[in-house]
Amino acid sequence: MQHQEKPPEDNLTELMEFALLGFADMPQLQWFLFGLFLIIYIIILMSNGTIFLITKMDPALQSPMYFYLANFSFSEICYVSATLPKMLMNLGTQRRRISLVACATQMCFALMFGGTECLLLAVMAYDRYVAICNPLHYPVVMNHRVCIQLVTGSWTIGIPVTIELTYQIFSLPFCGSKQINHFFCDILPILRLACGDTFVNEMLVYILVVLFVMVPFLLILGSYTKIVSIILKLSSATSQAKAFSTCSSHLMVVVLFFGSVIITYLRPNTRHSEGTDKVISLFYTILIPMLNPMIYSLRNKDVIMALRRLLCKLFTH
Repeated sequence: MQHQEKPPEDNLTELMEFALLGFADMPQLQWFLFGLFLIIYIIILMSNGTIFLITKMDPALQSPMYFYLANFSFSEICYVSATLPKMLMNLGTQRRRISLVACATQMCFALMFGGTECLLLAVMAYDRYVAICNPLHYPVVMNHRVCIQLVTGSWTIGIPVTIELTYQIFSLPFCGSKQINHFFCDILPILRLACGDTFVNEMLVYILVVLFVMVPFLLILGSYTKIVSIILKLSSATSQAKAFSTCSSHLMVVVLFFGSVIITYLRPNTRHSEGTDKVISLFYTILIPMLNPMIYSLRNKDVIMALRRLLCKLFTH
């Protein structure tokens, strides 16, 4: 490794890898963190995988709501798999290097699947709005073709945007430190390493956050404002409780996921916030994907019954 001074252009061609610091500031906890995150990853894969399977296999779960839930569970698996395996590898081997291409790929997929999750949560809120506010029209509004279109749009609409943003960010000259103070290649830690003018890139990030985070969040907020007003007009307390129970799981996930993402990307970007960024990122990249299946299954009688039927089949054969 050569350490002599080089012009920025040479540095750009020389720089072929970064170092993901992750939790390097806690050397005594490396194996504990490795074990903890490995268990969490297995839980995420198994719990989301189970929800995906039962919503596909069980005849009682063939409604649009569970079709969206299956897609959301699958997107959770994809989202976590974009970041967690590399973090586990770094904790296990203590080799924190990541190539420029691998870093760009990781960022692109993390953004892509994160955007998909935001859009799917908005689609799920719209589904609950139609089911509660227009129940008679629900089968017509949420027909199979519409469901496919909404899900396809959620998965694909962010692809060109995230590819372009990733390309713009990694086209910047990186002539300073190669150390990323994070556990994955997130936008803000990478931009901090760029030595060129990052104003345009930061504006692109804010536009992306507004389009894929704030707009879906406001649509969800609008849906739930109408849902709550309709529920409060229901005559019996039993009907109100039943209507609220169909929305409460989704609402909890929305508050946890969007809250942590908005705090990360829309608060002022300062050097002192790097440690806080890591902690908040743990919430929306690891902890919330682990909690989501529990929130949905424990608060949903249909999912619990489907799970019991699946377990009975497995143990009786």
